Amino acid sequence: MQKEVIERQIDISGVDQAIFLGPGDRNIKKIEAAFSATITVRGNKVLVRGDQQEADEIERLITELIFIYNRNKQILPEDVQTVISVVRKPAQAGAAEPSARNGDEQDWSAILYTKDRSIKPKTAAQAKYCSAVQDNDLVFAIGPAGTGKTYLAVALAVAHLRDKRVSRIILTRPAVEAGESLGFLPGDLLEKVDPYLRPLYDALADMIPAEKLQRYLANKTIEVVPLAYMRGRTLNDAFLILDEAQNTSIGQMKMLLTRIGINAKAIVTGDVTQIDLVDGTESGLVQVQEVLQNVPGVAFVYLNDQDVVRHRLVRDIIKAYDSYTQKNS
Repeated sequence: MQKEVIERQIDISGVDQAIFLGPGDRNIKKIEAAFSATITVRGNKVLVRGDQQEADEIERLITELIFIYNRNKQILPEDVQTVISVVRKPAQAGAAEPSARNGDEQDWSAILYTKDRSIKPKTAAQAKYCSAVQDNDLVFAIGPAGTGKTYLAVALAVAHLRDKRVSRIILTRPAVEAGESLGFLPGDLLEKVDPYLRPLYDALADMIPAEKLQRYLANKTIEVVPLAYMRGRTLNDAFLILDEAQNTSIGQMKMLLTRIGINAKAIVTGDVTQIDLVDGTESGLVQVQEVLQNVPGVAFVYLNDQDVVRHRLVRDIIKAYDSYTQKNS
């Protein structure tokens, strides 16, 4: 039975193509010689045309070579041959395809490569989230803790900056206790709310080398600021992330969304089951789902316990709390 021919695009943005492809495209030619599929390089995309299994294997192979490049800043001919041998071995031995394809999890394209791994969606809902960001200027990602809302948002923003689709990144969070309860602490407001912003710094540190990140922070290519500092700004040519948006008031949500300028994208993330607002203040994230549900260019993506990518206990904890809430509501 003849196998179905498919086409696959593999992103190699962020690598030095002269090194990655090799002199005279030597590395790509060696890969193509090992497969029946045809391989073409166009800009920062590698185009593969062949059957499903070979397309999967070539994508795995290129991913491994990107790891090697990021680690060593070079790719030797023996590196290419070694990776080919490793990737081709399961098929030659008649084994099944990689385990990621045997179950429900699929192997979606990487958003970003770090020096030792790739950052990519791990569930169908996460893949839908990433696609929504490509297709819309404003995306709301709503779901419980551990579903990758913030981490994927930061990865998408860094990928946009890398590809020069935007010139800067602004990450912001409300600090709901940054008033009287922190007033006794020394320093200005930025120093007081730093603990609230720390998760955003941690995500950035995972994705950008330390020296480059410090340079970006120093020259304001990347800004991590409390929500209170966003009033009055207009964000052109920027990628904006509002994290922990369940803790914004209605007025704060409107203020932040009206900061979006020309050639800008925005992601708003939050968990409506963990609202920390006091005095009966309505969450802007709850209201905005009704206000903007039919606005073109705006997408809402909902994640649940099946998308949790932390310790398995996190998924069980979320389920237990949901069950308890339903039983006692």
